[in-house]
Amino acid sequence: MRPQRIAIGSKAKKSGTYFDRHSYPVTTNAAVRRSADPGEVEITMPIENKTVSVSTLLGLAVIGMALGLPGPAPAKSSSATTQTTQLKEEGFIQIGGIGQWVTIKGDDKRNPVILFLHGGPGDAGSPFAESVFGTWEKDFTLVQWDQRGAGRTYGKTGPSIEPTMTLDRMVQDGIEVSEYLTKHLGKKKIILVGGSWGSILGIYMAKQRPDLFYAYIGMAQLVNERAGQAASYGRVLQLARADDDQKTVKALEALGPPPWDSLRKWPVFHKALLAYQAKRVTAASPPITIDPAYASVAERAQYDDADDFSFVHFFGMTMSGPMETVDLPALGTDFAIPIFFVQGQEDINALPELAKAYLDTIKAPQKQFISVPGTGHEPSAESLKVTLELLTKQVRPNAIER
Repeated sequence: MRPQRIAIGSKAKKSGTYFDRHSYPVTTNAAVRRSADPGEVEITMPIENKTVSVSTLLGLAVIGMALGLPGPAPAKSSSATTQTTQLKEEGFIQIGGIGQWVTIKGDDKRNPVILFLHGGPGDAGSPFAESVFGTWEKDFTLVQWDQRGAGRTYGKTGPSIEPTMTLDRMVQDGIEVSEYLTKHLGKKKIILVGGSWGSILGIYMAKQRPDLFYAYIGMAQLVNERAGQAASYGRVLQLARADDDQKTVKALEALGPPPWDSLRKWPVFHKALLAYQAKRVTAASPPITIDPAYASVAERAQYDDADDFSFVHFFGMTMSGPMETVDLPALGTDFAIPIFFVQGQEDINALPELAKAYLDTIKAPQKQFISVPGTGHEPSAESLKVTLELLTKQVRPNAIER
């Protein structure tokens, strides 16, 4: 049974999103559509590394070329004279007992690999990745993963996997994806970049399996969900009082501070949060365009269903879901890999002072806190620029494998 839709509205329902499609003006090329069911492309085993042409796509094109061959086929060059080491793969891989959607893109397979952990929970980054990160493919191989309960992974499984969606299972899924990538791409380690909800998974993964990762970068880093909600509520109420916004002040005071006992109370707070976040953000937003392959009405409806499903599950109708138990400092503060936080200076959802205080307690071979002016919870063009510079100058040199 599909979880009950709560009367929140598509623009005021989420916390902890990363590249939340509701936060930016999103454009799409509606004239281009993917005619094939994405569920028809499935990778269930590592695929041998090959040199491929720029136009080669591991997916329907490769399956078509390999028609009649058993199992998934390796990507092959379509022209001996235009060979390159470019990677462009997509499909379902078996992770945690279910098919999960993964895309792998990059200009040179010799480059270091970045695994992005999207936010939400439930806000897969795959539909928007090309417009946001396309230029990064020159120096890195970029991997987008639709987590359990999100995007095309949810489209393949539906809500039947809800009982499996524990925090531990989500972390183990991430570790399995990382193991798959190291084997499939022939790498010793990869780089982790997690945003908001994804920053929770990132810390867990970095803590449990440092042997898989060169470094971890957290954007809009969360720390302790209950403490974060309380701090965010206090900040929004403070801003409303400073603005003499009596309507908002009365609404928040009537609601009272968290923890709350019903998800139906969330929209009252989140409406005020979005309003005051918008007032404080001055940095330009990055351009967000939906990849035509994800732009059909059916695909976007599926994305929305997954978004609602994951949100309700992880927060819980009584605000007692897995998300509410998150307390990263309790995992321990010793890390075996470099840890970097890139935080919006104006983030009133994941307050930068909480992330900074957490990083101050961490012991790691290298650590750095970067505060980005004018930026809120969602990445700005400037925060993306800063993150790329961090990756290029400090992480990449140590992640190049020869």
